[in-house]
Amino acid sequence: MLMMDVFFMVKRKAFKWLAKSMPANSLRIWLLRRSNYKIGRDVYVGEEIIIIDDLKERSQTLIIEDRVAISPRVTLVMHSAPNWSRIRNITGDKKGKITIKQDAWIGTGSVILPNVEIGEGAIVGANSVVTNDVPDYTVVGGIPAKKIKTLDVPERKGHGD
Repeated sequence: MLMMDVFFMVKRKAFKWLAKSMPANSLRIWLLRRSNYKIGRDVYVGEEIIIIDDLKERSQTLIIEDRVAISPRVTLVMHSAPNWSRIRNITGDKKGKITIKQDAWIGTGSVILPNVEIGEGAIVGANSVVTNDVPDYTVVGGIPAKKIKTLDVPERKGHGD
């Protein structure tokens, strides 16, 4: 492994660890951006966020768009594997990207699994486990997360500004 790769992995691990306990949102966002995650404008990331990913992955596997609110103790899983278990040959690694579209709200304690897109203006209820994409302006909750309702959003002028 190249020294640059090791430096990248150590930096990402350290910045994620620091971001988790920073008292100010602006510091959490700054550290997460330097961890090679794409984070939009006016995003709130709650304390104790857990981001599980392949530390060697340099592509942006986490994309958080503008005005997203992520409550405390949310877990974002972009990589999962049974490590040294013999079942690893059967199950393999689970790896994928997570995208959280603009104006979404992720409730406290929620877990978002790999290859999931949370739609624009969607709401994930507290302590939910999201295994599939969530459509725009949809409220989901539970384990696994299921649709609770669709939000009735009046047409907005200047949308996307």
